[in-house]
Amino acid sequence: MQSGYVTTPFGRRPMTLALVKNQFAAADIEEGKSVDKWKVYQDACAARSLLGVRDRALAVLSALLSFYPANDLSEASNLIVFPSNAQLTARANGIAGTTLRENLAILVQAGLIHRHDSPNGKRYARKDRDGTIEAAYGFSLAPLLARSEEIALLAQQVNDEIRRLRVIKEKVTITRRDVRKLISAAIDEGASGDWESIEAQFIAIVAKLRTAKEAADFTVCLDELVLLHEGIVNLLEVQLISEKSAINGDEIRQHIQNSNTESKIELEPSSRNELGAKSREEPLSRKDAVSAFPLGMVLRACPQIADYGQAGRVESWRDLMSAAVVVRSMLGVSPSAYQEACEIMGPENAAVVIACILERAGHINSAGGYLRDLTGRAAKGEFSLGPMLMALLRTGGAVQLRSA
Repeated sequence: MQSGYVTTPFGRRPMTLALVKNQFAAADIEEGKSVDKWKVYQDACAARSLLGVRDRALAVLSALLSFYPANDLSEASNLIVFPSNAQLTARANGIAGTTLRENLAILVQAGLIHRHDSPNGKRYARKDRDGTIEAAYGFSLAPLLARSEEIALLAQQVNDEIRRLRVIKEKVTITRRDVRKLISAAIDEGASGDWESIEAQFIAIVAKLRTAKEAADFTVCLDELVLLHEGIVNLLEVQLISEKSAINGDEIRQHIQNSNTESKIELEPSSRNELGAKSREEPLSRKDAVSAFPLGMVLRACPQIADYGQAGRVESWRDLMSAAVVVRSMLGVSPSAYQEACEIMGPENAAVVIACILERAGHINSAGGYLRDLTGRAAKGEFSLGPMLMALLRTGGAVQLRSA
């Protein structure tokens, strides 16, 4: 049976309240409790990072456990082992004396063992006439028994994190491979698109992977790779479908904008003099014709735009562009500013920009001025919609867009 008496270390070794707390915990063992000593040791090895112990300290703990005669640590037995430093050194693979003392202190500080020192600091046991141990002085293994469930939970937590990291790394490897090969195929076969910019984004993500260590770091890189992959696949899909259907880029744009010739056009009506722009029949460039981002991703990044769709829903690009016209008016963006954005960015991308502005409307002084600024930058090839969407996706809209 374990006593609730608190002992202090011999000699100059200091006593701390943390050591007192560890002894209280070790004394609070339910009656009849026992546990396989090597199972506890394996759990301690798995949870070493959370327990704050290193491999050499665990080797010393293994040596201490080898001096406990039974296989199970039991509340009903004597849990104090009393090997000499020479014996411990031999069983700890010839560890040096200084290193041995250092790692014993680490085990005590971590609450895995505690000292039960004799009056003179020596380790020994006093036995009665029958050979039964009456008193023992050395290192108590009671903390291992008392904390066995806690240590097992810590080990499970570490193992779960290791498995999670392994799964994330697998996904990163596969997605990285897919993105690399898709970009190479697109460039080699002359697919339309700003592949130079896309490859630059890919190289930047790979650079982050080289310094990633924790699961959170790899998760961020994976999210960016998945976003890039979705954009590439969407862009290639549109091109391959258009080739199969023998439809030029202008017909694809008009089909997305208005698949029903009798339905209302999504772009807000405006006179040719007011807009001073291209006619509706004038074709847009390929990269402007279709958004490079999946609609589902846009709606996850900009959920508020759905409130302005028909019946409070946005289920297609046509719905999104219709909602953008409503939001454009609500934000005070002039028809000419929006029309110019549609001409430069493409109507789908312009609608996405309006959705992004809506998410951060409270942080933008002039929505119209901000849109014109982005349009000007897009015309010069200095604006990319991807980072804006990615920022909103990561933070649920909490990242502030730059104020105009």
